[in-house]
Amino acid sequence: MTSLLRRKTITEAAPEHQLARTLSWPHLVALGVGAIVGTGILTLIGVGADRAGPAVLLSFVVAGAICAAAALCYAEMATLIPASGSAYTYSYATLGEVIAWVVGWSLILEYSLVVATVAVGWSGYAVGFLKGLGVELPDYLTHGPTLAGSIADGTFHLATPGINVPAIFIIAVVAGLLMLGTRESARINTALVVLKIVTLTLFVAVALPHFDAANLHPFAPLGYGSTPGAGGVKYGMMGAAAIIFFAFYGFDAISTAAEEAKRPERDLAIGIVGSMLACTVIYMVVAAAAVGALHYSKFSNSPEPLALILREIGQGKVATVVAAAAAIALPTVILGFLYGQSRIFLVMARDGFLPAGLAKVSARGTPARITAVTAVLVSVLAALVPLDVIASLANAGTLCAFVAVAVCVLVSRRRDPGARRPFRTPLVWLVAPIAILGCLYLFTSLQSITQISFFVWNGIGLAIYFLYARRRASIA
Repeated sequence: MTSLLRRKTITEAAPEHQLARTLSWPHLVALGVGAIVGTGILTLIGVGADRAGPAVLLSFVVAGAICAAAALCYAEMATLIPASGSAYTYSYATLGEVIAWVVGWSLILEYSLVVATVAVGWSGYAVGFLKGLGVELPDYLTHGPTLAGSIADGTFHLATPGINVPAIFIIAVVAGLLMLGTRESARINTALVVLKIVTLTLFVAVALPHFDAANLHPFAPLGYGSTPGAGGVKYGMMGAAAIIFFAFYGFDAISTAAEEAKRPERDLAIGIVGSMLACTVIYMVVAAAAVGALHYSKFSNSPEPLALILREIGQGKVATVVAAAAAIALPTVILGFLYGQSRIFLVMARDGFLPAGLAKVSARGTPARITAVTAVLVSVLAALVPLDVIASLANAGTLCAFVAVAVCVLVSRRRDPGARRPFRTPLVWLVAPIAILGCLYLFTSLQSITQISFFVWNGIGLAIYFLYARRRASIA
């Protein structure tokens, strides 16, 4: 048990593993906003409205409050331990090795599925855009394989073959950009984030004048709790919050940039808290404009709810602009999460859990090897694995990481109260428990299949840890 809970002393990386410090706080805020504002607000507002009705506005409030509490905990741990690795690193230094492994394994789940899901979503936009230009790709090159039948009765089989080439393409482009240089990718990311914010501002400016209070009635047709429905889907305000939660996370990717921040003790806190505050305001305004402009029943099942709302209120040209701009800016989400995942893999390689050669950085100060490996793994997932059922697993992995970071703050405060903390979580004994209990409640609001799959995933992870990773760990 002592070896399982051994803690790692965080030290400066060896010269060949050191990353270049090229990011200031505006870059980090842009990285956070780019990762947070994406498929969540562009598509999940429709899913949330389907499950909660107009009460989806409160779902945004609940999910945002829980994420804000988690963000404050992240800000403290990131400035206390300014090293790459995010929740994995904080857990290794505070809670012990086996817990750090579970958290790292959960982060792999989160980041991989988010990148793959967004890449597949972008592929849909790109295919439609190309079709509008008269370029039509063969159907089998625009989607992954689909499966049918049941394993239980032996009828499980491949229904439709396919490989999602556009998804592979966009992951390769983003990975190449990250390998080119962190500063360069940060600049392009910032420009695309500005485009994204301008697009959402345009939507609000056009939709808000059509606000009709009658569209808010009945406000909570499916209740305020979390009620099981068909297929294990959870309905009600809290049931929607468990899905809306996907729209908020991404700020944790900022904490993986600790070793590339020029002044981590200042820049990380501003980046994490600043991006969360900005995105919460953006989401609330966009959600209010959307639900007020059109009755939720008309856009709740749409894959492009914002564009649909604009078309329904007679703004077809603006809807086209919003859809096109969303497709152009969507890769910022891929960039943020691919960036974060490659840094987590980098730190796990340093710790001996992955081949040490993957931890080497290029002459530009970027982890080119691990970025390339990460891109290949995620490309396989995006190209070949059906994601319609498994995508919500990303939420489960994130909730696990958020709980771990909040626990780390409390343990650290108790174990070493005199440690220098450039950023201190306000009302920590209230904020951290809110993050922990809120995340646990949201986990119980996920579909049953998601919860079961999460535990199966971590069961596989623990088997790998005990059979392979544990004996390779190199405690500094």
